[in-house]
Amino acid sequence: MRFELTQQYDADADAVNRAYADPGLYLTLVGLPKLGGIEVVAHDGPPVTRLEVRFRFTGHLPAAVTTVVHPERLTWVQETIHDHDERSARFRLLPDHYPDRLRCRGRFTITDQPGGSRRVVAGELQVKAPLVGGRVEQAIVSGLEEYLEAEAPVVDAWIRGSG
Repeated sequence: MRFELTQQYDADADAVNRAYADPGLYLTLVGLPKLGGIEVVAHDGPPVTRLEVRFRFTGHLPAAVTTVVHPERLTWVQETIHDHDERSARFRLLPDHYPDRLRCRGRFTITDQPGGSRRVVAGELQVKAPLVGGRVEQAIVSGLEEYLEAEAPVVDAWIRGSG
């Protein structure tokens, strides 16, 4: 399943780009909807910043899905390689469980907009699960969309507080 999600920020693109490469940001994202258990597991950089953050999917999954995927085992490390000159990053998800069933990779870019900036997160998610793979993909992307919507104002607040 291909996806593209957009976030809007009050802060300029350079500030948003720096924020997502800073491990300190991720401690403030705990408690947002659908994703939890946020933990920074690795951070290297600059000039290129590599960041690994563990997430847990906390959204609701239909009963048909939970027969093949245990909700407590939907955890992964998001590996992100930030290109600060381009204000972009490549990412991939590294599942803690079900590595043969879950694949996701993509890229995000941050651009200045009048009154702030925007981040476009685009990628491809593949869940291999007989009969329910598509439903799991939809649930994950829907949860990601809800999470990103709630995340943007927290990122703006963090930038204001750290500047």
